[in-house]
Amino acid sequence: MLALGYSGYYFCRSNLSVALPDLIHDLAQHGVTPSQAQVRLGFIASAGTVAYAVGKFVWGSIADLLGGRRNFLAGMAGSVLFTIVFAVSGGFPLFTLAWIGNRLFQSAGWSGLVKVASRWFSYSTYGTVMAVLSLSFLFGDAASRWVMGLLMAHGVGWRGVFFAGAGSLTILLLANLLMMKETPQERGLPAPEANPLNVYAAEEHADDERARLGAILRPLLTSFPFWLVCLLSLGTTLLRETFNFWTPTYFVQYVGLSSSDAASRSALFPLLGGVSVLVAGVLSDRLGLNGRNVVLVGGMGACTVCLLMLARTPGHASQFVPVVLVALVGFLLLGPYSYLAGAMSLDFGGKRGSATAAGIIDGVGYMAGWLSGDTVARITVRYGWENAFLVLAVAALLTALVALVLVWHQRSRSVQAVEVAAG
Repeated sequence: MLALGYSGYYFCRSNLSVALPDLIHDLAQHGVTPSQAQVRLGFIASAGTVAYAVGKFVWGSIADLLGGRRNFLAGMAGSVLFTIVFAVSGGFPLFTLAWIGNRLFQSAGWSGLVKVASRWFSYSTYGTVMAVLSLSFLFGDAASRWVMGLLMAHGVGWRGVFFAGAGSLTILLLANLLMMKETPQERGLPAPEANPLNVYAAEEHADDERARLGAILRPLLTSFPFWLVCLLSLGTTLLRETFNFWTPTYFVQYVGLSSSDAASRSALFPLLGGVSVLVAGVLSDRLGLNGRNVVLVGGMGACTVCLLMLARTPGHASQFVPVVLVALVGFLLLGPYSYLAGAMSLDFGGKRGSATAAGIIDGVGYMAGWLSGDTVARITVRYGWENAFLVLAVAALLTALVALVLVWHQRSRSVQAVEVAAG
């Protein structure tokens, strides 16, 4: 239920990206130039991403107070409501309000999912469980784009796509409301074994808890490698959010695909990204302690090459080449991206501070979302898609260099540890 439910969130998240070309065309028929519409909608996307970043910090505490199931269901309900508000809106003020509200509620989903999963599954299976649940936001994105592409191919307009998304998520909301329980005890099942080494196991007083929270934060915020990972999160999230939002519009405006074909082709980005998550996980384990950093360097370096090739691909010359390159970017980017608020957070936080590390890394990364919407829109309108991909290539290259510094730092620490052990 968690996997299906979180996949369903994307019917009310990817819909704006998929419907964007038709929405721009619709606004142009009502006196707004396509360039103005693209910039304004890019601003709306940016505002929504910032709201999503802020929500990630807020909803985590709410889940601890009220329960993960309530978070998960509230996120669904709020997303459905604001998706409908967007569909019935006719101007930019309501569009902005509806999309910000939608993304705020969407940010409740993941924290609710993690809270429920922690109560249902034994700590010995956390890694496998979270790997499977992480695939839901990639395959869910791909599936929702494919379905919405089919709807558009049969003549459904952008408002119809929004209403269909709201209806699909409503069905999953009702299914989770009826079938998903907060704890196994509610079904008469035994509680799973909790991690005996968790940081709160021995807590008895609130003052002690506050002291321990400070002790968790201090090593993270004074760690040079941790801030390098936050920088990696900024770069990879910028790239991911840019492609998530603008790919259908790029396919329509520059490549020359129809809106329905653009929607379905854009599903290749998260689909290959899901495969990448599995491949990157296996590679990092096989490459040893520094494996994740090495994969990050290789992935972001190859991603830079693909972005440079996209910048040099002529418009309307070939539909095959840009689609393949966008899919390759998804494969090269999303596997390394999945490390940051997942496995690398565990590397830093261990059993004591991994959740804190994940929240900071993920929240910092989504702050780059402003650039993915508003700034990318202005670049594409003024300088064209070619130059936009050049800017993204620079961002990917800088991210690869940061990962290279992390590799060097990790190796230096390993050498020092060996020398200390030998001495």
